[in-house]
Amino acid sequence: MTTVPVPYRVTAASAETADCVSLEVTPVGQALPGFAPGRFAMVYAFGVGEVPISVSAIGSGHRLVHTVRAIGAVTGALCRLGAGDAVGLRGPYGVGWDLDAAAGSDVLVVAGGIGLAPLRPVVRHVLGHPGHYGRLRVLIGTRAPEDLLYREELAHWRRAAAQVEVTVDRPGPGWRGSVGLVTTLLDRVDTRPDRTTALVCGPEVMIRHTARALLARGLPAHRIQVSLERNMRCGTGHCGHCQLGPLLLCRDGPVAGYHRTRPLLAVREL
Repeated sequence: MTTVPVPYRVTAASAETADCVSLEVTPVGQALPGFAPGRFAMVYAFGVGEVPISVSAIGSGHRLVHTVRAIGAVTGALCRLGAGDAVGLRGPYGVGWDLDAAAGSDVLVVAGGIGLAPLRPVVRHVLGHPGHYGRLRVLIGTRAPEDLLYREELAHWRRAAAQVEVTVDRPGPGWRGSVGLVTTLLDRVDTRPDRTTALVCGPEVMIRHTARALLARGLPAHRIQVSLERNMRCGTGHCGHCQLGPLLLCRDGPVAGYHRTRPLLAVREL
């Protein structure tokens, strides 16, 4: 891990939606240490600034993919990059998904919006290790059909025997799928509380409602992992901007067990 940005080169830039781009990057020289699903890098747009972005794919040859949504100056600059452009990375930072704890159990992935990006490597990992896990279910909620990430890959996941369900908040013309909150999709899943590990990522309000719905279905809090977001600036746990109670999410998160975060998320933000 380094606190100085390491130069990487954009090898591909793919528009996922109108405001989301996936950047495939490879190191120009020395690569950063290996990443794991759920961990993140501080991604630096030269001359603009840096932001924390979780990896959305981990490839061979130190290849990484970051899916970025343009919501500010830095992310907007990153989304304008193309093949051949330079970007800076430092990391890896944080705690990733505990996939060892999920071994032998069913895996339930619940994603809201761009929260699918940090969970994408989880789905790929589980599908790539048949027999190591039980059934895989992927529940996705998004604003509108046109905001759905990785459309072609979702079809591949279904062909690979994953149950994939999608719901939207605002259906458009021709949409024949589900409409409503992602928690409504839980009714389509046969959850075995003693044999299921749930991984949840999305807006914080969605995480709270999803975790509560899972608890109501008998899933114990220690079998629920959530990925949280705060204003991360240093990535090393020194500046304190990402503090959530006793946790510094860039160091102790972003992934944490719901048995730890449940009382913290119950406190209203000022």
